Amino acid sequence: MLFTGPSSDVLSSERRPLFDKILIANRGEIACRVIRTAKKLGIKTVAVYSEVDRNALHVLQADEAYCIGPAPSSESYLRVDKIIEICHRTGAQAVHPGYGFLSENAGFAQRLSDEGITFIGPSPTSIRSMGSKSESKDIMISAGVPCVPGYHGSEQSIEKLVEEAEQIGFPVLIKAVMGGGGKGMRIVHNASELPDALESAKREAIKSFGDDRVLVEKYIIRPRHVEVQVFGDQHGNVVSLWERDCSVQRRHQKIIEEAPAPGLSTELRSDLCSKAVAAAKAVNYLGAGTVEFILDNDTDKFYFMEMNTRLQVEHPVTEMITGQDLVQWQLEVAVGNSLPLKQTEIPMLGHSFEARIYAENPRNNFLPDVGPLLHVSTPTTSPSVRLEEGFRQGHDVEVFYDPLIAKLVVHGRDRTEALRILRKALEEYHIVGVSTNVEFLRTLAGNGQFIEGNVETGFIQKYHDDLFPSHPAPSPETLAQAALHVVLRENQVGSGPYSPWTSLGPLRFGGDVYERIITFKSEQGSTATHPAVHVKFVRPGVFDIEVSDPANTSRTEFRSVTTSRLSSSALASTFDGRRLRSTIVSEKPPATGLTGEEKLHVFHEHSGERTTLVIPAPAWLQARSSALQEAQSQGGIRAPMPSLVVDVRVEIGQTIEAGQAVVVLESMKTETVLRAAVAGVVRSINCKKGEMVEEGRELVLIEAEEDADGK
Repeated sequence: MLFTGPSSDVLSSERRPLFDKILIANRGEIACRVIRTAKKLGIKTVAVYSEVDRNALHVLQADEAYCIGPAPSSESYLRVDKIIEICHRTGAQAVHPGYGFLSENAGFAQRLSDEGITFIGPSPTSIRSMGSKSESKDIMISAGVPCVPGYHGSEQSIEKLVEEAEQIGFPVLIKAVMGGGGKGMRIVHNASELPDALESAKREAIKSFGDDRVLVEKYIIRPRHVEVQVFGDQHGNVVSLWERDCSVQRRHQKIIEEAPAPGLSTELRSDLCSKAVAAAKAVNYLGAGTVEFILDNDTDKFYFMEMNTRLQVEHPVTEMITGQDLVQWQLEVAVGNSLPLKQTEIPMLGHSFEARIYAENPRNNFLPDVGPLLHVSTPTTSPSVRLEEGFRQGHDVEVFYDPLIAKLVVHGRDRTEALRILRKALEEYHIVGVSTNVEFLRTLAGNGQFIEGNVETGFIQKYHDDLFPSHPAPSPETLAQAALHVVLRENQVGSGPYSPWTSLGPLRFGGDVYERIITFKSEQGSTATHPAVHVKFVRPGVFDIEVSDPANTSRTEFRSVTTSRLSSSALASTFDGRRLRSTIVSEKPPATGLTGEEKLHVFHEHSGERTTLVIPAPAWLQARSSALQEAQSQGGIRAPMPSLVVDVRVEIGQTIEAGQAVVVLESMKTETVLRAAVAGVVRSINCKKGEMVEEGRELVLIEAEEDADGK
């Protein structure tokens, strides 16, 4: 159970009342999370939002909401002046920054203080000290906290950084001096890679943090990412709320977290937590913070990496194992109250996992996706299953912000039980409309190495083949269910009293009985063959079905399949005495689409099987779209998603090599470099730096070398 009030030592005559009203300078699930605790405590909330977030969940949940600008965060969520103006207008006494945006901006914290508004977070001095990776390392060394060998000096020339990297020894890690979240971070394996990596890291750092300085440090081959949650108050008290393991990452960003970290000895845990407390005390830390360590899997030695001076995305796993509400702790210490618990009073109960639900395509290098959430079905929440949502069905995932949709948090008596609960909850999680990582998370949670706790930051690369298995071909029952869905939908029939099958009896549809052959192609398994399903009406609610699969010349017959609609998307059928309940969601192409195909997403509730089937377009439309796409795609480089053009690296008439960087895009705070697939000559450029481009737009046309030579 989460913390609901301060301990007895805080309930004294000196305890200060909490705020009456706070402003939340953020969006998405973290804004909703803060609102939930504020409502519990009777605190009124003020939301701010950009123009595209007008109907966002946090806007609907807050007591008041104000638009502060256009979609780009630089014109809205990062506008300090507008946030302060709204604080004064609404009478908000304090600002909760969430994470990201202005949460680690010392200048913002100082401006609030100057305006008489409380910043629910650490002091500007602490933010500056710990926000600078170079200064923080100096502080940590003085405090006796071990640090990774590296260079974090002020000389930032390429020559100097290359020299330092060679002295440290490759591989090395380039990291932006300011900020976190994997931004401005690159792994470099040799000196030849360093200049390009430095340029990319510096560019990303200046956009994310306004500072392009970097440091270079030794890259540990088999590291784990272990972090300690710390909390400090205005009375000099600092405690740890145990550690979390966040090792499994993609693009240097976390994807699943757990608490406590698996496999740590009592002595190692004690040492980690005591060093984290020493780090916080060294800067007189106030509020919630996280001290992040690299733990060498080969030696069990750990090194200070950085301190995040804010509440972390993964704070719910700590709340689950301690029974505390960390947002309430933030509010308590922000008004000047003592920490709710002493170090000896903080429990560690069971085990917890958090899985981040992202709009992204794991099978395409985890590229983020955007678009509407056409269908969302979430797991049932309980004391052991918690869902932190920022979007619901019908909402849009925008290109301007982080692609995090929600966080699924579970708790069990031990790690094995928590993993079992996580797997079941992920089986119940269905999203249609954008690509998500739900299927990948299910595979990860069932991976043998992950179950054993053999985690490291290179886990996904190391076990890539196991985590991305080939999709099995859809089962005959799946194909039959999808065909029944189409038949019932197209003929508007069912087993109810008003169904034409019931009311019209032997009405003929082009013959003595209704028959329909539906051909699919599958996004899973082989896409070279098109399984066909023959549906034949027997009597109301009963069908004979034959499934033929040319891939293996198999044929499956189901006689007297009883079926009924439970809702517009839910279907229950009985195959040879086995009842199968499925949710089937249609995703039709946009009106301007070329393919004309329709996708059917099939979710089996009992088995957890998920399949996407495609109903091909008519032959004439397929022929037209194929010819058009082929004509448009010769040597073309297209935008894989809606993106901002960061840089165009080529010019018309330039001769380029295969693999050469052509265009740099940014979407959802992530940079993507598009490279030439073939050597050739640049014939046209259809984008410019700073332009927003839609998915699928041809950005650069390259004439292949053999074509350019007239061969």
